[in-house]
Amino acid sequence: MSSNHQSGITAEASSDATFILLDAVPEKEAQLRQALAAFPELIRSIQQQFPDAQLHAAIGFSCHSFTRITEQSAPKELAPFPSFSGQYLSVTDAPYDILMHIRAHLHDATHILALSLFKALADTVTLREQTNGFKYLDNRDFTGFVDGTENPQGDERPAVALVGTEDPDFQGGSYLNYMKFVHDLEHWEHQALQTQEDTYGRTKYDNEEYPSAEKSPHAHTKRTSLKDEHGKSLEILRQSMPFGDLQQQGLVFVSYSKTPMIFDLMLKSMIEGDEQGRADHLMQYTHATSGSTFFVPTLSFLTQLA
Repeated sequence: MSSNHQSGITAEASSDATFILLDAVPEKEAQLRQALAAFPELIRSIQQQFPDAQLHAAIGFSCHSFTRITEQSAPKELAPFPSFSGQYLSVTDAPYDILMHIRAHLHDATHILALSLFKALADTVTLREQTNGFKYLDNRDFTGFVDGTENPQGDERPAVALVGTEDPDFQGGSYLNYMKFVHDLEHWEHQALQTQEDTYGRTKYDNEEYPSAEKSPHAHTKRTSLKDEHGKSLEILRQSMPFGDLQQQGLVFVSYSKTPMIFDLMLKSMIEGDEQGRADHLMQYTHATSGSTFFVPTLSFLTQLA
């Protein structure tokens, strides 16, 4: 796989992150392209200021903006975020133009890179939303359960996340799926421990997954564990982060994959359920405020926008 990919896609989990959603200002696309072309060098220069911070970034474009901003044809599978409606949750596309995912082990490094990139864009973009995420305890969600347990490791990470020869013009890029969940923790915390564990299909404190035969068909781990027609597990690389303040707590869900269809299948399985309509019971305790799909191109793609 290409080493030309944006490092925020495959780097190991961080303890701090910020997620920035932007819209491109009409008729300023040429100026925006010049700024984006300088991003790889700007990112490298700030990474050198924080050599031990594991500072990474990924910048992606939605189907609503890819061709307009880049003046190039879009990747084969770039499409609007899917719409699903179920008993507990409904989602639809939130049409943002650009997402910047910046992360590190130090908040000051994350902040300085985010601010530098945003200033470089000047008046070519409009800020729609920024959410700061952070590592919570030992990589747990606010529900108290460990998040990202089954993530690909080592060489599996680029194999799962990066586009290959199936779309050679965009090889080394990645499809980014973004969702922001606000949890109903008051409802969740009133549930018995057994109910919580059955909802996940995993024990809470020692993070042991239930045997498959003992899982409810509504369990989160059941609904997200999908296989292809050959019995091979369908995988995505998750880079999610909890976020929260005194008023709301939740999860910024981010996944990277070489095709967005895997995430689409997982989301459908969670929200609409299987053939019998058995949906993910975890969806009773959260609310999705946004969902968007982006394509994160290679560093050389960005550089060539000038």
